[in-house]
Amino acid sequence: MPLTFRFGGYQVPSSVHNQAGRRFGEILKQKLEDRVAFEQINSVLDLGRGSGDLVPMVERGELSFCYISTIRFSGRVPDLQLLELPFLVEDRDRAFNLLDGPVGSELRGRIAATSRCRVLGFWDNGFRHLTNRVRPIRRPADCKGLRIRTQMTPLHGETFRALGFEPIPTDIKDFVQQIAGDRFEAHDNALTNIDIFNVYKYHRYITLSAHFWGASVMVCDKEQYDSWPAEVRAAVDSAADEATVLQRKLAATKDDEVLRKLDPKQNEVIHLTDAERAEFVSAVQPVLDKYRKKIDAKLFAYLETA
Repeated sequence: MPLTFRFGGYQVPSSVHNQAGRRFGEILKQKLEDRVAFEQINSVLDLGRGSGDLVPMVERGELSFCYISTIRFSGRVPDLQLLELPFLVEDRDRAFNLLDGPVGSELRGRIAATSRCRVLGFWDNGFRHLTNRVRPIRRPADCKGLRIRTQMTPLHGETFRALGFEPIPTDIKDFVQQIAGDRFEAHDNALTNIDIFNVYKYHRYITLSAHFWGASVMVCDKEQYDSWPAEVRAAVDSAADEATVLQRKLAATKDDEVLRKLDPKQNEVIHLTDAERAEFVSAVQPVLDKYRKKIDAKLFAYLETA
């Protein structure tokens, strides 16, 4: 009987994450042939599940692999909040130099020590930008009073409150279902997700703030991994490495593709001046100062010198 692998995500089939997942499956089939069967579930949202269900599904054995934002592990591994801090990561390559080196190895170990998950790769979750349906946002004053959907992390809520928003932490499943209603006036996400989740159809204004950069992790269950024959484990590791290279390459080119797609009649794209961006950076400085006291100082040093 072949080993049956199920790979889960929460995006449309064409997303850069799901393209990398398909490539992962193709490589496994090439390496292991009829020893494995591979099934990809592009979006558990279509099954009525939230994106936050993915890690528990892996830990329970419902899925063999999934991708998910590192935010889902930052409660267990607080130093992962380094990757969530506003305006700290300005260059993808610098972030991946960090994650592909000793710091990434340490974070992998901490995730393994506090969950059932084994990290197979750090993926690119993109620079996050502001969208809203009320007015152009050029300064923190423009954020005042707007209800914004945020990811499920207190740090993001603190950041948006510092800018004047009213943050509402919500799984992407609920946001996508409610975007046309009155609950949210604003939201933040990478351009690729602004596209695939159709946010641009409801939020006219897109401010290229790049206030956060996000990483995702591709994970599997540690016990499942350890139970596989050595040849299978080696194939999984190799396929994950190749899928990670592809995912990062696709993510790096996606922003320009989405910007070209947007219709100026439907969406106003706001490019911040250096002075306007400096106002945002200044407004969130208290958040950075607070978390510098909480996160391992050597991690800041590695990021700033990577």
